[in-house]
Amino acid sequence: MFDFFKNILGNTSNNLAEIIAKGALLVDVRTPAEFASGTAEGAINIPLDTLSQHLEAFQGKENIVVFCRSGNRSGMAKKILESIGFHNITNGGAWENVAANIQPKL
Repeated sequence: MFDFFKNILGNTSNNLAEIIAKGALLVDVRTPAEFASGTAEGAINIPLDTLSQHLEAFQGKENIVVFCRSGNRSGMAKKILESIGFHNITNGGAWENVAANIQPKL
């Protein structure tokens, strides 16, 4: 069962924290209204339905973490981006999960 969720999310929380600490691009794929209600620090908002219109935001990024409310839309975003040729995408799941994995800056 754990492998099932690991495959959906792509990484465990420990790996997620490391990826974020290395300066990953954080992309919230929820709607602008959802994004405005709260998101992970430093995240940009590219709603899932506009993903293909913003591919330049992903170019040259070493790591990209996509996330949403539950992990469903970010899972779709990960698949879309991978089908286009990006291979450095992590599904962070829910935005609260991503926010919890951001290390405070010293």
